[in-house]
Amino acid sequence: MEPQGKQNLAISGYRLLKQDIIRGQFLPGEKLLMARLKERYALGTGPLREALSQLVAERLVVAISQRGYRVAPMSLDELNDLYDARAQLEGLMLELAMERGDDDWEAEILACAHTLSKVVKVSGLEEQLDVWDARHKAYHTAIVTGCRSPHLLQVRQTLFDQVERYRHLWLREIVLSSAALAAKRDEHAALTETVLSRNKAKARQMMREHLMSPVPIITEVMIRQGLA
Repeated sequence: MEPQGKQNLAISGYRLLKQDIIRGQFLPGEKLLMARLKERYALGTGPLREALSQLVAERLVVAISQRGYRVAPMSLDELNDLYDARAQLEGLMLELAMERGDDDWEAEILACAHTLSKVVKVSGLEEQLDVWDARHKAYHTAIVTGCRSPHLLQVRQTLFDQVERYRHLWLREIVLSSAALAAKRDEHAALTETVLSRNKAKARQMMREHLMSPVPIITEVMIRQGLA
């Protein structure tokens, strides 16, 4: 097989395995048996090892010397640290965006906010979850992209990758609740108004409260599911 083909297989394996880890198909601490992975994803050992190495770098998988790989553990300490780090970084990027953002930046925020606020009728929970989450991510990315710093955006993406497993626990809770989604719509509307007013102090405080609000819900879910 051509090198490009092997690389594509590794990328495919990485994306599929990452999604399954995030969605709890493989539990924290579970051993990732190569035979099972090969059967599940119809991939060879080479592409799977490349995928696993990438996930080790993202701290979603732990390499065990001479003993293969396991899904990285989850903990309340990591939950709180990741969310605090993300909120701190997002606050900095938000302030920079309010300094540097132009009319196109404002227009993109409004467009994403409008799309996110629309009621989405879909066939099932997983599709609803995917649609809402994609629009939610696009909205928050539109806000911070105004900081115009590729390096900060890259660090943000790294943090986001590490927090994704925890976010997914929260996401499943709120997508099941129309009241929770309505509350989020109100939060996003207020946040949008404050960001576009360029009130740095108020916007940063609102953003922190907004980003940290999932932590108590995730904590409860982790305890309930025996993950804490």
